[in-house]
Amino acid sequence: MKLDILVFAVHPDDAELGCSGTILKHIADGKKVGIVDFTRGELGTRGSAEIRDEEAAASAKVLGLHARENLSMKDGFFQNNEEHQLQLIKMVRKYQPEIILTNALHDRHPDHGRAGDLANDAIFLSGLRRIETQIDGVAQTEWRPRLVLQYIQDRYIKPDIIVDISEHMDKKIESIKAFKTQFDSPNTDEPQTYISTPAFLESVIG
Repeated sequence: MKLDILVFAVHPDDAELGCSGTILKHIADGKKVGIVDFTRGELGTRGSAEIRDEEAAASAKVLGLHARENLSMKDGFFQNNEEHQLQLIKMVRKYQPEIILTNALHDRHPDHGRAGDLANDAIFLSGLRRIETQIDGVAQTEWRPRLVLQYIQDRYIKPDIIVDISEHMDKKIESIKAFKTQFDSPNTDEPQTYISTPAFLESVIG
């Protein structure tokens, strides 16, 4: 399936926090959008990889995604190397997006910046025909998107592009809250984290 927009996210919930309003707006406009999560977020303080898989699937339904995959890279320890670049190259060539959104190159969480670097390198390499890849035994053709953008998360970056998501804010918050273990969940014995407090969600709403 060819997508108009492909979102790379190192952790399940990164795309929801960083650009789900943009996702919703473009899907409402008839565009095909998908997310590829790099890791299952298994190092997160709350929840588990299995639960986060379920939460990501629930969020995908809220967003109306046309595709969502998880590459099961090792949370916290994946590297910008040939092995991981090839995983992303296969995704770029599989979905042939016109636009790719990725984690920002500089952010509070070191995984975010490393994922941004990995994505940028893989996206460029995906356009080189001498790099050969296959999925299910079928050879892929080279592909490079027209535009690569980074979405803002914890560390403020002066934006080059601002998208009005006013009409989609309620759905954005609903997609974030699909990750019940990660955000404001008062009926849990799990420890509080930076993002699990009511104040964090309030800051997202603005």
